[in-house]
Amino acid sequence: MPQPDHQRAAPRSAPGTASTTLRVFPIAAGAPVLDAQTRMRLGRQLQALYDPVIDEALDPRLAELLQQLDADRGDDTAR
Repeated sequence: MPQPDHQRAAPRSAPGTASTTLRVFPIAAGAPVLDAQTRMRLGRQLQALYDPVIDEALDPRLAELLQQLDADRGDDTAR
């Protein structure tokens, strides 16, 4: 349900479109291993759980704080 007094979180890019760095850790002997299919299934389930939270409207005070932080960060890079 739309809430005009609140700002929404920035839309996320579609899976697979943004370049991300994959960190690889060595597997200890005897440690459980998840295959690619299981990792994909878990990823989809986690995304389904978190999408409603991410899509919630931001509290106006939090949105204002984030805007101020972005503005401050922009000032720092201009120096």
